[in-house]
Amino acid sequence: MPSTTPAREGMDVDVPDAESGSSPLEIKNALYARCASLPAETIFSQHDLLDLGIIPNKDIKLLLQSTQELTGEGLFKLLTRDGRACWRVVKKEDAQKYTSLTAEESLVYSYVESAGREGIWNRMLRIRSGLHMTVVGEAVKSLERRNYIKQIKTAKFPNRKTYMLAGLQPSEIVTGGPFYTDGTLDDEFVHQMSRWTERYIVGRSWVKPSLNPHAHSHSKKSSKQAHISKQQAESRRNSALQSSIPTRNSDYQNLLPFPPGYTGYPTVSEIARAINASNLSPITMKEAEMKQLLDILVWDGRIEENMFNGGYKAVKKAALAVMNGQ
Repeated sequence: MPSTTPAREGMDVDVPDAESGSSPLEIKNALYARCASLPAETIFSQHDLLDLGIIPNKDIKLLLQSTQELTGEGLFKLLTRDGRACWRVVKKEDAQKYTSLTAEESLVYSYVESAGREGIWNRMLRIRSGLHMTVVGEAVKSLERRNYIKQIKTAKFPNRKTYMLAGLQPSEIVTGGPFYTDGTLDDEFVHQMSRWTERYIVGRSWVKPSLNPHAHSHSKKSSKQAHISKQQAESRRNSALQSSIPTRNSDYQNLLPFPPGYTGYPTVSEIARAINASNLSPITMKEAEMKQLLDILVWDGRIEENMFNGGYKAVKKAALAVMNGQ
């Protein structure tokens, strides 16, 4: 595991340079400006900071003086990687928040901040901070009143009090993705999306037979109808797809498979594009979320994954049920 993320230069930012005759204050300010011009999540080791060319003669003593002052002002956050000290830049507006906080509030805020978009459980705040639960509760209420942090509801643990910075949006790990509303599984939405998806796959998996009363005749003509060509199968499939969703007809008792070599079984990306284009929901489904829905249908025995093209095929029994509106 690498000890740090290498510092990178090359951004078009006006950063002051420190010369050998610069004062410690000018060097400190130049060091902060250079680090702040790099990506926000960059972690700097001692070697990274020296390689920025800000510290004259790569003076270790002068570097440590600058980092200690920046850390004390809340502009650098001290971290450890592989047992060695390293630093991350803190925005000035965020650093100013710390100056108005009590020691307890500052400690709680720092743990909420480090939790990022996944948030932190209030019990974990107590454990990590080492503060009494009452003190943690008071600090949390104070930070909420100042709109520094907010309580969020997680899909996995909806009854837990979880907190994150007020300016962040919860990650999909927290919200559960489009299938959850306010941390609760939206059963109706899941059913609606699953139903549409299954019908779409049915239309790409099976051919509706002709409802000919003489279909069971032993004539040469009906024999040809029973063994349709690939071109006929493709034509019927395209006709079925014109309406996007197969229609109900209680007379369907059988379905015809597509001929060998058929490659029209829809993939995850195709299904995701189709459902997004259908305007069924204002939510845009990502492929990873679509895969979750397809996995549920596979586990329920409604569809199966095709080993040849990675597409999905509707199981015949389930397809018949869809065709008959069940």
